[in-house]
Amino acid sequence: MSKLLLALALHGACAFVRPAAPDGPMTAARATTKDALAAGYQPTEGVNAAVDTNNKGDAWVNQMSRPRRNRKSAGVRSMVRETFLTPANLMQPIFIHEDSDEVVPIASMPGQSRHTLASMVEQVKKGMALGVKSFILFPKVPDNLKTNFADECYNPDGIVPRAVAMVKAACPDATVCTDIALDPYSDQGHDGIVLDGKIVNDMTIEQLCKQAVCHARAGADFVGPSDMMDGRVGALRLALDAEGHTDVGIISYSAKYASAFYGPFRDALDSHPGFGDKKTYQQDPANGREAIIEATLDAAEGADMLMVKPGVPYLDVIRRIRDTVDLPIAAYHVSGEYAMIKAGAEKGWVDEKAIVLETLMCFRRAGADVILTYYATDAAQWMVDEGNICL
Repeated sequence: MSKLLLALALHGACAFVRPAAPDGPMTAARATTKDALAAGYQPTEGVNAAVDTNNKGDAWVNQMSRPRRNRKSAGVRSMVRETFLTPANLMQPIFIHEDSDEVVPIASMPGQSRHTLASMVEQVKKGMALGVKSFILFPKVPDNLKTNFADECYNPDGIVPRAVAMVKAACPDATVCTDIALDPYSDQGHDGIVLDGKIVNDMTIEQLCKQAVCHARAGADFVGPSDMMDGRVGALRLALDAEGHTDVGIISYSAKYASAFYGPFRDALDSHPGFGDKKTYQQDPANGREAIIEATLDAAEGADMLMVKPGVPYLDVIRRIRDTVDLPIAAYHVSGEYAMIKAGAEKGWVDEKAIVLETLMCFRRAGADVILTYYATDAAQWMVDEGNICL
């Protein structure tokens, strides 16, 4: 027994014998570990050394695959980049009004305004010159034109049809999309007709069909139903086709969530709900699988693109839909997201340009083909300023 104990003791002592230090002079890499030596720990020493040493006596980790090699310079990073962003991926929302002949700044969205029809055309021309080719129009409608049935939404002499015609006359190559929903025209502030305190589905769709055909006749390239009524995409497709507008596309707001991020947008259009909220028709933010149901239904009903709204908080939803449906995906970088970046930038807490371009790239990485963003022309200008129209 005593011999066994002696053998075990000798073996244990040998295990803690510090190996000889590497030959040669101390290099800069080894010199930096002097503080660690003073503390009684040297990562390159001991039987369980965390770090080895190479032939030069420098610290070395036996890691054959080193992903940082593909990040070591701007040239290498650009060579292996997986995702790209160009101005053509961006769609600029434009708020329009006829309350006065003035461009009216929107307090909760610094840098954004309600435009007159003349200034709207100038905004489109500015975007086109920078490579932004797509625009979506949102009207601020006077209260005296608002009703529960929102009949103003399909007035051929209304603000949106005239705006579409003006844009197409001035910039024929611009892609113009219009919003299809009743809330800007509703005295109830909801996306549908209200009866007995409920937003009714099928009667609302009847109005939406009239609205879509009206906008198509004015020259819209796409209509964007944002109402979230069940079955509206199929009805709109049939209505457009029946009236000969087979080339007019549908960008469906497939996964539009009942979000707290819409506040500044509703300020811009003066379209806050007159009562309650929109949770009976917009999606629950807690649900992801439900977005797949909506997206696959819209695709089957004839949508040409599918949209997720809001954007950054729902990147996972963009990816889920991208992995399920082959149609192009649009993401809406909404007013609340825009306002938060603006507020942070005004406080000096964030680099506005850097954070915006990173955000837009993240949309693309998640699977978005098109990004609706109030930063569209700003982002395009930043790309041009850097001499790089493809990030």
